[in-house]
Amino acid sequence: MTGGNQGIGKSVARTLAEAGSDIVIIDLAESTQTAAQIAEDFGVRAAAYVCDVTQPEQVAEVMNAAAQKMGTLDHLFNNAGIVLHKPALELSPQEWLKVINVNLNGVFFVAQAFARYLVATGKPGNIVNTASMSGTIVNIPQAQASYNASKAAVVHLTKSLGVEWAQHGIRVNSISPGYIATELIGDVREDWKRQWIEAIPFQRMGTPEELGGAVLYLLSDAATYTSGCDLIIDGLFTTV
Repeated sequence: MTGGNQGIGKSVARTLAEAGSDIVIIDLAESTQTAAQIAEDFGVRAAAYVCDVTQPEQVAEVMNAAAQKMGTLDHLFNNAGIVLHKPALELSPQEWLKVINVNLNGVFFVAQAFARYLVATGKPGNIVNTASMSGTIVNIPQAQASYNASKAAVVHLTKSLGVEWAQHGIRVNSISPGYIATELIGDVREDWKRQWIEAIPFQRMGTPEELGGAVLYLLSDAATYTSGCDLIIDGLFTTV
């Protein structure tokens, strides 16, 4: 999985490990301690690799190294992402490209490298990409056009890859979390947070732990006829 050192990725890694899965964390941050703690807590094998997902050569190298170390790769939780709250009129080209590179290009490069491994070894597999409810609606009051656009693209990329790779026995789905209380929103203005919560019918933000079951389902044999699906998990935010 990518982006597994903290937040949603770390929580989902623990959910998958609790279900008996060995874990490989691929993150820009050093994640050896996170992997070691997962291995200790759940009695599974866990490894960690530092990688910039926007660099396809690095991604391919890490994918090969992980496959050799673990013996096989079966599932991918493609989760690395960043957000930038900045009005579109003020965005520099570099800022726009940074968000798109991580959130869209990085998702594609990792999915591509994983699928190439599966096809080369002649085995089926499953991918779950992390999109966002921001790919379906436009968030307010914060301005985040770059993030919204990148996540909308992830949803359609998921559908496109699902269709292309069905012939190879590779299922591709995505989850679209709503407002989730993670480190990613730690520096967000408190008045924004209050406005979000007031607009959520559940009257609270979600927790990373509330996403793990959805990922587990989509990666499992319980979802063998499900591909190209985007599962919105947002406490009803996009429903009203």
